[in-house]
Amino acid sequence: MVSLHPIIAEDIAAIAATPLPWERFAGKAVLITGAAGFLPAYLVETLLHLNDTRALNCRVLGLVRNLAKARTRFAHHAARSDLRLIEGDVACPLTWPEPAHFIIHAASQASPKHYGPDPVGTFNANVLGTHHLLEQARTWQSEGFLFVSSGEVYGRVAAEHIPTKESDYGWIEITESRSCYAEGKRAAETLGVSHAKQFGTPFVIGRPFHTYGPGMSLDDGRVHSDFLLGVLSHRDLVLHSDGQAVRAFCYLADAVAGLFTVLLKGSTGTAYNVGNPAGALSIRALADLLAGLGAGGPLKVSHEGQPASGYLPSPIPVNVPDVTRLRALGWQPVWSPKDGFARTLASFRLS
Repeated sequence: MVSLHPIIAEDIAAIAATPLPWERFAGKAVLITGAAGFLPAYLVETLLHLNDTRALNCRVLGLVRNLAKARTRFAHHAARSDLRLIEGDVACPLTWPEPAHFIIHAASQASPKHYGPDPVGTFNANVLGTHHLLEQARTWQSEGFLFVSSGEVYGRVAAEHIPTKESDYGWIEITESRSCYAEGKRAAETLGVSHAKQFGTPFVIGRPFHTYGPGMSLDDGRVHSDFLLGVLSHRDLVLHSDGQAVRAFCYLADAVAGLFTVLLKGSTGTAYNVGNPAGALSIRALADLLAGLGAGGPLKVSHEGQPASGYLPSPIPVNVPDVTRLRALGWQPVWSPKDGFARTLASFRLS
């Protein structure tokens, strides 16, 4: 019998223990796009866990691009009637089995390795997908709409705006194909806030920063994925840059608790950073940290200086959030990078 990985099960239980008004989901339908993806799959798991432990009797509608892959991801839930997987492209108009009281739009390419060769698809999933879902929200008179955006919307900000508040924006080179992701997120945010202003749609925005944890893809080309794969393979870690760029790394369970906080307690038309400023590390420091977590002893860190093939490097030197706004709603990150990455590695080693 297929069962949920024990570390994931612990994470889901911890998210569900967050003091939030979960009862708002009772008897309701919740639509989650990109449902089998790394981050949204935890959203699905949390709602199903709440059905089991709090008898919420909510129905989860999971939109996925690849039904076979999604069924494998949720094989341990194959017999459930409260999870319905729907195959389709969010960028196209779709027919839904029932109205959704809550919408969480999390479908998007998340790595430059993937959105680099498909900038149009990446942009469309965010902009056209948000458009179609907002129109459905109007028709359904949905009670909540969470758009999962990104910390990349800030672009390259001035030093005085680090950590970065929700109102601090830098520049993005819009004529670069890599900007399809950040500009798509920005446009979708503006569209949703416009709907909130004009039609009263209860649209809120969560902006996750660098999120890691169990279930993440280890071959998506992102630096922390490459490092984790190296540690699991007991292979020395290789830097393809000077290692000076700084990113704030947030453990998956903390990020998902933050997103639910935004959906259930956030103010309409408002954006909230979802990240862990205490998890800010240079890429070199991250490599050193992970090299020390090798199961067979510490690994070496070497430097090649050239970006990996097919990867579009970011022009942003520092990306660290100010999370004062989300903390005011009662959210607090729990996991340090050392403990969170050790937990992530353990989840793969026990797979």
